[in-house]
Amino acid sequence: MKRLDRYIFFQFLQNFGASFVILMAIFIFQMIWLFIDNLAGKGLDLLVIGKFIFYMIPDLTEKVLPLTVLLSSILTFGSFAEHYEFAAMKASGISLQRSMRSLIVLVSFMGLFTFYFANEVIPAAKKKSYSLQKNIAKVKPAVAIAEGLFNDFEGTGMNIHVVDKYGEDDRMLQGVTIHKKDNTGRNNVLIKATTGEFINDPLSNHIQLLLHDGVYYENIQTKGIEQNKKHPWAQAKFDTYRLLIDLSEVYNVDLDESIDVNSEKMKNIFRLQNDIDSIYQNNQLMVEALTNNIRGRLGAPLTYLNPQAQAAEELASDIDTSSVEPVVNMPDLLSRLDEYKQVHLYGVAQNNITNALTTIQNKKEEMYFRYKVYQAHILELHKKYALALSCIVLFFVGAPLGAIIRKGGLGLPLIIAVVLFLTYYFLGVFTYNYAKEGNIHPYLGAWLPTMIMLPLGVFLTYRATHDQGLLSMGPIIGTIEQWWNKWIKQKTT
Repeated sequence: MKRLDRYIFFQFLQNFGASFVILMAIFIFQMIWLFIDNLAGKGLDLLVIGKFIFYMIPDLTEKVLPLTVLLSSILTFGSFAEHYEFAAMKASGISLQRSMRSLIVLVSFMGLFTFYFANEVIPAAKKKSYSLQKNIAKVKPAVAIAEGLFNDFEGTGMNIHVVDKYGEDDRMLQGVTIHKKDNTGRNNVLIKATTGEFINDPLSNHIQLLLHDGVYYENIQTKGIEQNKKHPWAQAKFDTYRLLIDLSEVYNVDLDESIDVNSEKMKNIFRLQNDIDSIYQNNQLMVEALTNNIRGRLGAPLTYLNPQAQAAEELASDIDTSSVEPVVNMPDLLSRLDEYKQVHLYGVAQNNITNALTTIQNKKEEMYFRYKVYQAHILELHKKYALALSCIVLFFVGAPLGAIIRKGGLGLPLIIAVVLFLTYYFLGVFTYNYAKEGNIHPYLGAWLPTMIMLPLGVFLTYRATHDQGLLSMGPIIGTIEQWWNKWIKQKTT
């Protein structure tokens, strides 16, 4: 490596390291601010909170790294231009592309590292973070209860809904609704209370839930079938009700134990590709089964999806049907039947269509969910590639932009970098959400922000190479003057 390349290389590394540390610290504090209500005052020790933050850092790197590349490239080449080092390079016959050569190699390797990071480290960290949250929720029941939602206590058969939590460690509950399942998995018990309180004894494997001013409902199971048809139930009002929750299995939870989850964000590219193929095939089979079901109910031929039915129809087409009297239309067919048969036929047809529509409506939401899962897997797969390329593209945006604005330091370069990154980031958020909902193709949702930044990088590199400003108004003003003079001549003549 030549001396100039080493100088540019290490200047970029210094700016990159300083920018990465500062930006990561800002994002970590922002993350802590978002999760402070869920972590503080819950009885969690600092080691558990530290693990939670540590597992969230790789996910932040996905946002920090492209911004760091953009800012450090602007700072490096802006400082060169501000101190006339870039002018000295040009006077020596060294172009912008030549001065960027060593950094292009560095950023290319950085893009490969980013891809590895997004493919291996981030999914593993997300899985660890999710597992830690689930395990904390098991050990700390108050943490497991979210306000306004039904919260399932695994292993206890209980589902608890609260309107509000307050008091020390959120132990006091307001508006409590509890569903209890029996051995068959049915909700036979319903408990509603105005207030409640968790009473935890560290020496016991049980936690007490003290309820006040409520009603206890229970479905009564009888041995006789006729009695069960009457749906017997019992009701009892109470001022205080003490409910014991057995947590003997819950307290044996290892906080470092991994939980197998099936979210697309916790998979690498190989698993994503396999799951995309599997989900697509399963969706096709489901659509085919539903189509065959509907066509079978309505008596329609299954020629498109069933090869055997198609072969049978082709065979039937060779049969001579010239002796069969053709049916002109449906009224002609119905006129040949008795009136009671017509009424019966109309009733059967209406019933079949109603049943078919009901089946389609019941399957519609499931199919829409399956489609969204399929879209999300494709989107997550291409996001990993797009993230790696974004570091390279943003470097080609930042380096010529720094040479054009000719300003170093953390003033103007930081503002420009933040504005460009926010544009890139919000484009990514919007396109990601649109693609996940199926409004645009997932390829477009993953690649559109990077593809928008790519022509910007080409434009800035061209202007910086030809010593042009960020936006030259001379040609624009000259064109407007020509149009104006031409218009004046037309008016005068």
